[in-house]
Amino acid sequence: MAVSKAVMLMPRGIQVCVVALALFTATPSYAADTSAVGVHGMVVSESEDAARAGVEILKQGGNAVDAAVATALAVGVTNPAACGIGGGGFMLIYIAKAHAFYALDYRETAPLQARPDMYMRNGKPDEDLARDGILGVAVPGEIAGIDAALRRFGTMKFQQIAAPAEKLAGDGYAASPHLAGEIAQLASKLKNDPGLSQVFLKPDGSAPKAGDMIVEKNLAATLKSLCDDPVRNFYHGQVASALVAFMKARGGLLSAADLTNYRPDWRDPIRRRYEGYEVYAMPPPSSGGVVLEMLGALDSGHLAGLGVNSPPYLARLIEVMRQGFIDRERYADPDFIGVDVQKLLSDTNIQQLRERALHPKEMRPPPAAHDHGTSNLLVVDKDGNVVALTTTINTVFGAKMSVPALGLILNDEMDDFAVAPGVPNAYHLEGERANEVRPGKRPLSSMTPIIVTKSGVPVMTTGGSGGPTIVSGVLQVALNILAFHLDAASAVAEPRIHEQAAPDIVIVEQAMPPATRSALEQMGYKLKVVPNLGAVGAITIAPANLRGAFDPRKGGGAIGY
Repeated sequence: MAVSKAVMLMPRGIQVCVVALALFTATPSYAADTSAVGVHGMVVSESEDAARAGVEILKQGGNAVDAAVATALAVGVTNPAACGIGGGGFMLIYIAKAHAFYALDYRETAPLQARPDMYMRNGKPDEDLARDGILGVAVPGEIAGIDAALRRFGTMKFQQIAAPAEKLAGDGYAASPHLAGEIAQLASKLKNDPGLSQVFLKPDGSAPKAGDMIVEKNLAATLKSLCDDPVRNFYHGQVASALVAFMKARGGLLSAADLTNYRPDWRDPIRRRYEGYEVYAMPPPSSGGVVLEMLGALDSGHLAGLGVNSPPYLARLIEVMRQGFIDRERYADPDFIGVDVQKLLSDTNIQQLRERALHPKEMRPPPAAHDHGTSNLLVVDKDGNVVALTTTINTVFGAKMSVPALGLILNDEMDDFAVAPGVPNAYHLEGERANEVRPGKRPLSSMTPIIVTKSGVPVMTTGGSGGPTIVSGVLQVALNILAFHLDAASAVAEPRIHEQAAPDIVIVEQAMPPATRSALEQMGYKLKVVPNLGAVGAITIAPANLRGAFDPRKGGGAIGY
């Protein structure tokens, strides 16, 4: 009976193929070694060392915000290609005592000297200028953001929380297989930067192997120099002076005024129901609203009857993803563009998205507007406080530049703006005017940490890294838990797909069974098979029963106590 309902809700052109595959059920993947169980607390991170740093703070009496900041600082050391104090991010917070959610936006901003045509050369846009090099650098928000979170909800001083990260940077840490691979892949570019080559390459210019020690002494010194007033020392003190001098000497736009004027923003979280749950997400310039739209379009869709990763389920998912990414062009920095989130999340708009997904036209709608160098972490403490945090320097190793004296890797967040309408960024997401460069503006982001409640109490949290695949990854892991009732490790390990409207192609992980891929092709979908799609972590939350899992695609740590 469930299969019949599913077929009726599928686009007509693929109903025949679906009927033929109605009895298909994908076999769940299990990855017990990526998971952990906790009674009092749980930290999930894309670095085991960083997760351990967060748990250390919890055991010292810190709360979830303290531990999240400690983990973020530590992962900025051990996953330097993905994030760090030269970047920025989003933090979604649940405070149990207040039964309240808070959204902190410390996304990077465009320098005050930035302008919409800054990447035009000889009448044509040169998108490479926004990806590698000094013109890709936006104003970092990481330190301002974590300081704001600590001052409002933390219980510890910055230096106490930063101590694990300082130790990892100063004493060294073993390169993970993922980091070693990223360094090897970009070795030719890292050689061109004195700071990056000195820290991340061997004396002969070769890349380190997994397990080799990496030491970041200058970064350790910078973290220590921030003392217990990190904003004053980073944005107004010696760190600011060194950063501005470096930028000026190389023709960069970031100025002392940019650092002085930077402020993180406390925003109102957004939410929408899914089945019997309430899903909370970051508002724009995050893509949290896109995930909520997709969940809304799949609400009451009887997904469990289809079977996890069955062709009928994946076909429905593909159509909803496509329409969600088309809607994504309506999202931008709300301080510059009027984003009517309530309208986008309204029942009327969700119903329209659902109808477009279920009855696609021959001609596809216009493509949507647009981080891989990103890291996500999740924390739950003994009091039930929850933090979902995503942090980034955008693409791998950001601008491929560092300030050697500071050990600071520079972001290339300007690539997340629209270089010019119709010009794809590094993730093949095309630019639109809503996301064009403006001084002081935050670029649209794919980062979308979420927290899910039932009867007003958090039951799970998830978030990811991997550019636009964050949106599709978070969506699928959430559905794996909420609709298919998988445990955290199984939900994270299941093979995933990605469809973002432009290019109109379905990206499928290699682990997806060949029979499933063949079925999708028979339905008329164009597939591109890739080894992996991003990385997503998850924690399921129940009294005295916390279950966390990191993504084996990227590695990491899940530690409970």
